[in-house]
Amino acid sequence: MNNEQYEYGLSKLLLHCCCAPCSVACVKSLRAQNISPSLYWYNPNIHPYTEFKSRTDCLKKFAGDEKLELHLTEEYALRLFLKETFSELETRCKKCYTIRLEKTASFAASNGYSAFTTSLLISPYQDHNAIKQAGESAAAKYNVNFYYEDFRPLFREGQAKARSKGMYMQKYCGCVFSEEERYSKGSVS
Repeated sequence: MNNEQYEYGLSKLLLHCCCAPCSVACVKSLRAQNISPSLYWYNPNIHPYTEFKSRTDCLKKFAGDEKLELHLTEEYALRLFLKETFSELETRCKKCYTIRLEKTASFAASNGYSAFTTSLLISPYQDHNAIKQAGESAAAKYNVNFYYEDFRPLFREGQAKARSKGMYMQKYCGCVFSEEERYSKGSVS
Protein backbone atom coordinates (compact mmCIF):
# COMPACT_ATOMS: atom_id res chain seq x y z
CA MET A 1 0.00 0.00 0.00
CA ASN A 2 1.52 3.33 -1.02
CA ASN A 3 1.28 6.57 1.01
CA GLU A 4 -1.78 7.85 -0.87
CA GLN A 5 -3.60 4.56 -0.34
CA TYR A 6 -2.76 4.70 3.36
CA GLU A 7 -3.89 8.32 3.60
CA TYR A 8 -7.29 7.58 2.06
CA GLY A 9 -7.70 4.16 3.64
CA LEU A 10 -8.05 2.46 0.28
CA SER A 11 -7.71 -1.05 1.60
CA LYS A 12 -11.47 -1.31 1.15
CA LEU A 13 -12.83 1.10 -1.50
CA LEU A 14 -16.43 1.47 -2.67
CA LEU A 15 -16.89 2.78 -6.22
CA HIS A 16 -20.24 4.45 -6.85
CA CYS A 17 -21.12 3.59 -10.46
CA CYS A 18 -23.28 5.90 -12.53
CA CYS A 19 -23.17 3.27 -15.29
CA ALA A 20 -20.96 0.42 -16.49
CA PRO A 21 -19.33 2.26 -19.43
CA CYS A 22 -18.12 5.06 -17.13
CA SER A 23 -16.89 2.49 -14.62
CA VAL A 24 -14.65 0.56 -17.04
CA ALA A 25 -11.67 2.93 -17.01
CA CYS A 26 -12.16 3.84 -13.34
CA VAL A 27 -11.81 0.18 -12.38
CA LYS A 28 -8.79 -0.20 -14.66
CA SER A 29 -7.10 2.83 -13.08
CA LEU A 30 -7.82 1.65 -9.55
CA ARG A 31 -6.57 -1.86 -10.31
CA ALA A 32 -3.36 -0.37 -11.73
CA GLN A 33 -2.89 1.08 -8.22
CA ASN A 34 -3.50 -2.38 -6.67
CA ILE A 35 -6.98 -1.38 -5.50
CA SER A 36 -9.81 -3.79 -6.15
CA PRO A 37 -12.97 -1.76 -5.59
CA SER A 38 -16.41 -3.02 -4.75
CA LEU A 39 -19.10 -1.51 -6.96
CA TYR A 40 -22.17 0.32 -5.70
CA TRP A 41 -25.28 1.26 -7.67
CA TYR A 42 -27.58 3.96 -6.37
CA ASN A 43 -28.99 6.22 -9.07
CA PRO A 44 -32.56 7.42 -8.44
CA ASN A 45 -32.05 9.94 -11.24
CA ILE A 46 -32.15 7.33 -14.04
CA HIS A 47 -35.42 7.42 -16.01
CA PRO A 48 -37.51 6.05 -17.63
CA TYR A 49 -37.70 2.56 -16.12
CA THR A 50 -36.43 0.91 -19.31
CA GLU A 51 -33.27 3.06 -19.11
CA PHE A 52 -32.86 2.22 -15.43
CA LYS A 53 -33.19 -1.49 -16.18
CA SER A 54 -30.77 -1.39 -19.14
CA ARG A 55 -28.13 0.31 -17.01
CA THR A 56 -28.50 -2.02 -14.01
CA ASP A 57 -28.39 -5.10 -16.25
CA CYS A 58 -25.25 -3.82 -17.96
CA LEU A 59 -23.56 -3.10 -14.62
CA LYS A 60 -24.44 -6.57 -13.31
CA LYS A 61 -22.82 -8.16 -16.37
CA PHE A 62 -19.74 -5.92 -16.06
CA ALA A 63 -19.33 -6.78 -12.36
CA GLY A 64 -19.67 -10.49 -13.14
CA ASP A 65 -17.21 -10.35 -16.04
CA GLU A 66 -14.68 -8.45 -13.92
CA LYS A 67 -15.32 -10.56 -10.80
CA LEU A 68 -16.13 -7.51 -8.73
CA GLU A 69 -18.45 -7.38 -5.74
CA LEU A 70 -21.57 -5.40 -6.58
CA HIS A 71 -24.06 -3.82 -4.20
CA LEU A 72 -27.29 -2.71 -5.86
CA THR A 73 -30.07 -0.48 -4.69
CA GLU A 74 -32.53 -1.45 -7.38
CA GLU A 75 -35.36 0.78 -6.22
CA TYR A 76 -36.76 2.71 -9.16
CA ALA A 77 -37.15 6.07 -7.46
CA LEU A 78 -38.74 8.52 -9.90
CA ARG A 79 -40.85 10.15 -7.20
CA LEU A 80 -37.93 10.53 -4.80
CA PHE A 81 -35.74 12.09 -7.49
CA LEU A 82 -38.45 14.55 -8.56
CA LYS A 83 -39.32 15.43 -4.97
CA GLU A 84 -35.67 16.18 -4.17
CA THR A 85 -34.85 18.14 -7.33
CA PHE A 86 -38.05 19.74 -8.60
CA SER A 87 -37.79 22.88 -6.50
CA GLU A 88 -34.14 23.25 -7.53
CA LEU A 89 -34.29 22.70 -11.30
CA GLU A 90 -31.47 25.14 -12.08
CA THR A 91 -29.13 23.41 -9.60
CA ARG A 92 -30.58 19.91 -9.92
CA CYS A 93 -27.27 18.33 -10.95
CA LYS A 94 -25.58 19.44 -7.72
CA LYS A 95 -28.53 18.15 -5.73
CA CYS A 96 -28.42 14.87 -7.64
CA TYR A 97 -24.69 14.41 -6.93
CA THR A 98 -25.38 15.09 -3.25
CA ILE A 99 -28.24 12.57 -3.07
CA ARG A 100 -26.20 9.81 -4.69
CA LEU A 101 -22.91 10.43 -2.90
CA GLU A 102 -24.52 10.78 0.54
CA LYS A 103 -26.20 7.41 0.04
CA THR A 104 -22.86 5.96 -1.09
CA ALA A 105 -21.00 7.40 1.90
CA SER A 106 -23.67 6.11 4.27
CA PHE A 107 -23.45 2.63 2.72
CA ALA A 108 -19.65 2.71 2.85
CA ALA A 109 -19.59 3.74 6.51
CA SER A 110 -22.23 1.17 7.49
CA ASN A 111 -20.51 -1.68 5.68
CA GLY A 112 -16.90 -1.30 6.74
CA TYR A 113 -15.50 0.52 3.73
CA SER A 114 -12.64 2.85 4.52
CA ALA A 115 -13.26 5.09 1.49
CA PHE A 116 -15.49 5.70 -1.51
CA THR A 117 -15.26 7.36 -4.89
CA THR A 118 -17.48 7.69 -7.95
CA SER A 119 -17.37 7.01 -11.66
CA LEU A 120 -19.02 10.41 -12.12
CA LEU A 121 -15.47 11.77 -11.92
CA ILE A 122 -14.70 10.37 -15.39
CA SER A 123 -17.25 12.36 -17.35
CA PRO A 124 -16.17 15.55 -19.12
CA TYR A 125 -19.89 16.40 -19.33
CA GLN A 126 -20.51 16.62 -15.58
CA ASP A 127 -19.69 19.43 -13.13
CA HIS A 128 -16.45 17.96 -11.81
CA ASN A 129 -15.97 20.47 -8.97
CA ALA A 130 -19.54 19.98 -7.76
CA ILE A 131 -19.02 16.20 -7.71
CA LYS A 132 -15.81 16.60 -5.72
CA GLN A 133 -17.52 18.96 -3.25
CA ALA A 134 -20.49 16.61 -2.85
CA GLY A 135 -18.14 13.69 -2.22
CA GLU A 136 -16.10 15.57 0.36
CA SER A 137 -19.23 16.80 2.12
CA ALA A 138 -20.74 13.31 2.21
CA ALA A 139 -17.46 11.90 3.53
CA ALA A 140 -17.41 14.41 6.39
CA LYS A 141 -21.08 13.75 7.19
CA TYR A 142 -20.61 9.96 7.41
CA ASN A 143 -17.02 9.88 8.74
CA VAL A 144 -15.57 7.96 5.82
CA ASN A 145 -12.87 9.02 3.34
CA PHE A 146 -13.65 10.33 -0.13
CA TYR A 147 -11.01 9.28 -2.62
CA TYR A 148 -10.66 11.88 -5.31
CA GLU A 149 -9.13 10.99 -8.65
CA ASP A 150 -9.60 12.93 -11.86
CA PHE A 151 -10.51 10.06 -14.17
CA ARG A 152 -11.44 12.39 -17.07
CA PRO A 153 -8.26 11.74 -19.10
CA LEU A 154 -9.41 8.10 -19.31
CA PHE A 155 -12.92 8.89 -20.59
CA ARG A 156 -12.41 8.18 -24.32
CA GLU A 157 -10.40 5.03 -23.63
CA GLY A 158 -13.09 3.75 -21.27
CA GLN A 159 -15.89 4.49 -23.72
CA ALA A 160 -14.01 2.72 -26.54
CA LYS A 161 -13.43 -0.32 -24.31
CA ALA A 162 -17.12 -0.37 -23.32
CA ARG A 163 -18.17 -0.28 -26.98
CA SER A 164 -15.73 -3.08 -27.85
CA LYS A 165 -17.31 -5.18 -25.08
CA GLY A 166 -20.78 -4.53 -26.52
CA MET A 167 -21.99 -2.67 -23.44
CA TYR A 168 -25.21 -0.71 -23.46
CA MET A 169 -24.21 2.90 -24.18
CA GLN A 170 -26.66 5.54 -22.97
CA LYS A 171 -27.19 8.84 -24.76
CA TYR A 172 -27.80 11.11 -21.74
CA CYS A 173 -26.84 11.31 -18.07
CA GLY A 174 -30.02 9.59 -17.02
CA CYS A 175 -32.49 12.09 -15.64
CA VAL A 176 -35.64 13.12 -17.45
CA PHE A 177 -34.31 16.65 -17.78
CA SER A 178 -31.10 15.57 -19.51
CA GLU A 179 -33.12 13.32 -21.80
CA GLU A 180 -35.29 16.29 -22.71
CA GLU A 181 -32.21 18.43 -23.41
CA ARG A 182 -30.63 15.73 -25.57
CA TYR A 183 -33.64 15.10 -27.76
CA SER A 184 -34.87 18.68 -28.00
CA LYS A 185 -31.48 19.78 -29.38
CA GLY A 186 -31.07 22.54 -26.82
CA SER A 187 -34.45 24.20 -27.41
CA VAL A 188 -35.51 23.74 -23.80
CA SER A 189 -36.88 26.81 -22.07
